[in-house]
Amino acid sequence: MSYPRIGLALGSGSARGLSHIGIIHALAEMGIHPHIVCGCSVGAMVGGAYAADHLDKLETWIRSLTRTDVLRFFDISLTSGGVILGERLTNVFREYIGEVTIESLSIPFSAVATELATGREIWFRTGFLLDAIRASMSLPGLFAPVQIDNNWLVDGGLVNPVPVSICRAMGADVVIAVNLNGGIVGRHLSSKQAKAVETASGGRPPEFFTDLTNRIKRSLKNGVDSLIAQLWQDDSNRPGMFDVMASSINIMQDRITRSRMAGDPPDVMLAPQLEHIGLLEVYRASEAIEEGIKCVRRAKDALSDIISIDRGAGQNRRNYR
Repeated sequence: MSYPRIGLALGSGSARGLSHIGIIHALAEMGIHPHIVCGCSVGAMVGGAYAADHLDKLETWIRSLTRTDVLRFFDISLTSGGVILGERLTNVFREYIGEVTIESLSIPFSAVATELATGREIWFRTGFLLDAIRASMSLPGLFAPVQIDNNWLVDGGLVNPVPVSICRAMGADVVIAVNLNGGIVGRHLSSKQAKAVETASGGRPPEFFTDLTNRIKRSLKNGVDSLIAQLWQDDSNRPGMFDVMASSINIMQDRITRSRMAGDPPDVMLAPQLEHIGLLEVYRASEAIEEGIKCVRRAKDALSDIISIDRGAGQNRRNYR
């Protein structure tokens, strides 16, 4: 007897996406173990670590991060197509995820990226897992694009923020999706973080952003004053560069997600309530992970049918964890 295959689509959402870790743990506690995992951006990172059986290792490291630790990963380079080159972050992922290929993973996995020249959606089904994660996370303007097979690739959130369609294409009969962009539009500019950037100390950014600004200053020989003015405006009525970037990305991904979900809705949608966590607030990982757990528990009724499906299939599939 064949049983339905369960797919898990982990959406993009920057630091909010660390809630995926809690979601995976909570699903496992309920007896739900996905047969297929697909991820976009931070969803590719968490999903890839899970498929490679390194999620616990990654979680321990992420929970330990402080603001200062996060800043150490920012290798500033404004000549690379993004504010952050991304090589330091890649080296960290290499340590915690390893040099494994996608086809060697125990769980079928795919990450989505966007081809910069054509806007084409790229699905990673083979090749090095680390390359797929790095490409899928290359947020335009923030991280430098990644070149693979002579193609420049950027964040998959530009075309498919919650990759339900990829789960279906890989054979999933039932899809659980995690959408981190619902209700997020406009929240960034009204968050405590944004207000602090605009008003603290007479318009100067808080310590986290001050350190980042200093790194940018040291990396530039010319145009420093102009750059800093663009990053954080002294006029409290005008948002800074990162405010604009984060809000623009939120708007874009929310609209794309709505459009794609209308045509290909998941069987269960999970939506962690993390509107208050900013673009780069990775040091709030524990908070995000706990909300991921709570989100699954709130959706227990919607997940009940999937629980029975998964328990029935449990004796007829290999152990994925």
